[in-house]
Amino acid sequence: MNIKSNILIACAIISLCGVNAFAINSEAGTSAGAFLKIDAGTPRAQALGNAYVSIADGPEALFWNPAGSASATTRELQFSYLDYLQGYKSRTLAYLQPIGRTILGLTLNYMDMKNFDFRDEWGHLQPEIGVPVQNFVGSVSLAHGFINQKVQIGATAKYVTEKLYNGDGNNHYDNVGFDLGAKVRLFNWLGLGGALVNIGDDKEMPRGLRLGADWNTRYFTVSGEYTKYRDDKARYGVGLEIHIPEDLLQIARFDLRLGYYTRDNAGTTEESWVKDLGLEETSRVSFGFGIYSAELFGYGSSIDYAVTPFGALGTSQQIAVSVQF
Repeated sequence: MNIKSNILIACAIISLCGVNAFAINSEAGTSAGAFLKIDAGTPRAQALGNAYVSIADGPEALFWNPAGSASATTRELQFSYLDYLQGYKSRTLAYLQPIGRTILGLTLNYMDMKNFDFRDEWGHLQPEIGVPVQNFVGSVSLAHGFINQKVQIGATAKYVTEKLYNGDGNNHYDNVGFDLGAKVRLFNWLGLGGALVNIGDDKEMPRGLRLGADWNTRYFTVSGEYTKYRDDKARYGVGLEIHIPEDLLQIARFDLRLGYYTRDNAGTTEESWVKDLGLEETSRVSFGFGIYSAELFGYGSSIDYAVTPFGALGTSQQIAVSVQF
């Protein structure tokens, strides 16, 4: 298998979340930047089956629906790490800064794939190639809330760069894109949200639409989302989050999360713990948890974790740690 074939396989793996690998959509492959559809920086969204657009808040909202960051009342810094598939990893940094009633958000997202087995047309290893895939996204967001935060709007401008080895050397692709988002809290228990993401050159960015709603109570939240990227068919997600309030535990708030997303089946995994859960043949179920404390060493802080089995391709895991100050 030659180098160009290996690159094509790598790109197919990276874009698994949005591109149907078994029944290819007629628009598949018509947009670059497929990595922008991976849920980096958002373990809560990953755990809830990508049903997050209407409940997005905090630094994670900057990666999903910038309007959700409007509810921030203090400065907040978040770091997350995503161990995706086949050695593809992401590290993100997000920061929120209130400026009066407007929230400024900044993000950095670096992704790469190491230890890729490159071979030439004769099957010989090519160890000198190094890191074949490197992607970076930096963004600036503004969000504002109205009517006691019942209506929130936000916008993001982002710079995107891709570095791919194509057999003749490393090629760089630089682009600029935008996200627009809104959230509406119709009642205390009912919310709506929507976002247009990756607005830019259709051939360079996978423009997408997210629409969702949530039913929220003190002890649980049910959320749903419709997602449509221009180079893929429509996808649907639903999530359940069970809340154990901080005043009941006297230590921290604890959330349990479960999600379902209409990905395509990716074969059967050989990981024993996934088999023990009966999930060896699904790529659609995800789960995780979140812990939040209002006073840890004098600061508000949280830890979020998510895991998604992807059948034969492996397992995706993500963790985020944030601090309010």
